[in-house]
Amino acid sequence: MSIDLQKFYQVTDPSKTLNYSQSEDKDYYIDFSNVRGGQIIRKLRNKIAILTPNQPTCTLFTGHIGCGKSTELLRLKAELEQDGFHVVYFVSSKDLELTDVDIGDLLLAIAQRISQSLDSIQIKEPKNLKDILLAAAKLLSTEIELTAEGQFMGVSTSANTESGANFVVPGVGEVSVGREGFSLVAAGIGKITARAKNDARLRDRLNQFLAPQKTQLLRAINDELMEPAIEALKASGKRGLVVIIDNLDRISNTPKYGSRPQQEYLFIDQGEFLGSLNCHIVYTMPLSLKFCNEYNVLTQRFESPSVLPMITVQYSNGQACEEGLKLLEQMVLARAYPHLNEVERLKQSAELFDNSASLRRLCQVSGGHVRDLLRLLNSWIQEDMALPLQRNSLETVIRSFRNEMIMQISDFEWALLRQVQERKEVRGDQEYQTLVRSRLVFEYRSQGQSWFDVNPILKESRELQL
Repeated sequence: MSIDLQKFYQVTDPSKTLNYSQSEDKDYYIDFSNVRGGQIIRKLRNKIAILTPNQPTCTLFTGHIGCGKSTELLRLKAELEQDGFHVVYFVSSKDLELTDVDIGDLLLAIAQRISQSLDSIQIKEPKNLKDILLAAAKLLSTEIELTAEGQFMGVSTSANTESGANFVVPGVGEVSVGREGFSLVAAGIGKITARAKNDARLRDRLNQFLAPQKTQLLRAINDELMEPAIEALKASGKRGLVVIIDNLDRISNTPKYGSRPQQEYLFIDQGEFLGSLNCHIVYTMPLSLKFCNEYNVLTQRFESPSVLPMITVQYSNGQACEEGLKLLEQMVLARAYPHLNEVERLKQSAELFDNSASLRRLCQVSGGHVRDLLRLLNSWIQEDMALPLQRNSLETVIRSFRNEMIMQISDFEWALLRQVQERKEVRGDQEYQTLVRSRLVFEYRSQGQSWFDVNPILKESRELQL
């Protein structure tokens, strides 16, 4: 069975997220639940669809960046849709500037995405939300005046509360807010947030305006968007509304309002608002919050976060995890042979790799980090530019990746890495957060046990052999 090198390279692109609802991507999907500490997505699905389908729920979902969270969340979306829910999934970085996120613009982004997904539904005039949006739009403009003739900066508008308003905000564009349905709400919010995302000055002004009104904003979203949406969805045969917000785990930890780290500000200080939306909602959360001093405060506001760990390739005692390694091998082989079963794929592996040991080596050195495995594989393909891929080329790629990682590691961090290698633990101080965030250390879970280990790419470095 001949494999096209270009096609194989493209389908192993580490930047591509598998969308479980698409048949082609579903063929590439491998279920790693058994070697990731449990059925995490099944538990989330059961919580929403079986245990509390008619009550709002709020879940925090975390894990290393690149470990496969987005793929798993898209699987959750597809399965909840099969269960009869309307699911709104969106990538927060498309709507928000992740170096500067405030609760007000996050709530607006959620409202916009819900409105956008339900634009065919007719709702009553969202009066309070419309008033907030009109005031926000005025704030973002300069010297705006509404004249008695209904002119807005020289542009004809309809200020009638029954039909809403269409107007132009300088630097923002035309903003539409009205009662015709969700689409105009989405358009109005979208025009405001899009401009604020790209302009730090406007973003700051918007957040200063929204900060004292966040309670009113939350109430307007719940009363004028969420409740009508859920009522209309149930009338059409749906079971309810689920919102999944991806990429919030990528918000930076720059200071917010003084010295408060942004991650703690948003998820701890503003946690009450995050958890008060009247629908099922899932937020991705930065993994580093698990190690912050106020983690206990976080778990008082929310249930303990669901953690997606690495795919286990080696147990804490050093023994290889055969099941994890075999599943990773299947993940690689499925990209070339998506329509073959596991046994047939293995029979074809000689077309891709010089021998089975080379494939095993690739999976072991990835540490069970999905994106790192694909990055290594992509680089290996570029190195050889022919199939089957050769072991000596893989070792060249591994050394190159190791050298890049070593350049960033200080002597103090090497000492910490040696401690992790010995104790299999990570503690809550800032130095350990640095090790986890930079993927120098991975977390694993198996049968209720949790442990940490050094990224396998680094294990063969001279500094860890001392």
